[in-house]
Amino acid sequence: RPAQLTTVGKRACLWIQDLLMDLRNLENASDNIRFRGVKGTTGTQASFLSLFEGDDEKVEELDRMVTEMAGFKQTYMVCGQTYSRKVDVDCLNVLASLGASVHKICTDIRLLANFKELEEPFEKDQIGSSAMPYKRNPMRSERCCALSRHLICLVQDPLMTASTQWMERTLDDSANRRISLPEAFLTADIILSTLQNISEGLVVYPKVIERRVNQELPFMASENIIMAMVKAGGDRQECHEQIRVLSQEAGRVVKQEGGDNDLMDRIRKSDYFKPIHSQLDALLDPGTFTGRAPRQVTKFIEMEVTPSLQKYMDKLKEGGKVELQV
Repeated sequence: RPAQLTTVGKRACLWIQDLLMDLRNLENASDNIRFRGVKGTTGTQASFLSLFEGDDEKVEELDRMVTEMAGFKQTYMVCGQTYSRKVDVDCLNVLASLGASVHKICTDIRLLANFKELEEPFEKDQIGSSAMPYKRNPMRSERCCALSRHLICLVQDPLMTASTQWMERTLDDSANRRISLPEAFLTADIILSTLQNISEGLVVYPKVIERRVNQELPFMASENIIMAMVKAGGDRQECHEQIRVLSQEAGRVVKQEGGDNDLMDRIRKSDYFKPIHSQLDALLDPGTFTGRAPRQVTKFIEMEVTPSLQKYMDKLKEGGKVELQV
């Protein structure tokens, strides 16, 4: 059964918070990635030292210049024939984590679409199901989930590659990397563009939400009713038993007869609850069940979302490109 009410905005902020974590991970990966540099065949720089007749400073200066020309801020000071394949693990870990976030978001959307509380964009001539013309399957969310699972799995490739390197390098890493690395970035790109399309066209149905809340609220309000009765001088255990019996009767109507939840009607007709009859409407106000959710949303957007995106918005206003180096 539902536990407590929340708001659509709070639900969306939970999604955004995960994506902000992914953005932070992407920024960290971009800021900390290094260049292999000019290190020679096995990383010793022996050939360059010979080329510059033993001048160590010239070798380091060449390494620095090439690194800068390649667009990197720093190099790995030691490496073998290649940079450590742990670098690939770090990169794909970030993307796999993003895949987990998108999968969770789109799963929530699919579940909420099943309740008809919200829907992803649906084109005028879109076919929701080839067999059942009335259906409006959340096809974009389903696609995101499918591709996200693929993205999550791809991190296994660099993990296996990094763990099986022999000494400076083994040549069996190349074919694997040529598949797993580009596939990971391409998959991340398409699930993000699809998620953007979903987010920009997401449709919320307040009346459906209101109807579902009204169906479940009487059960959720039982603890508030008990507290009100205790304040009015009632015995908590006896009140609990009265509500338990009435709740079971109301639940039977809903489950066995397909009727509406009539718990509140039963409470209003009960002489036992007469001391709080005048309070029932206030006790059933949905706004009292969402706690600080509206204020949490406002504060979260002001203090976390806006600052995190501001530098990217500034770049867009300046007409520049927003790039991450990973």
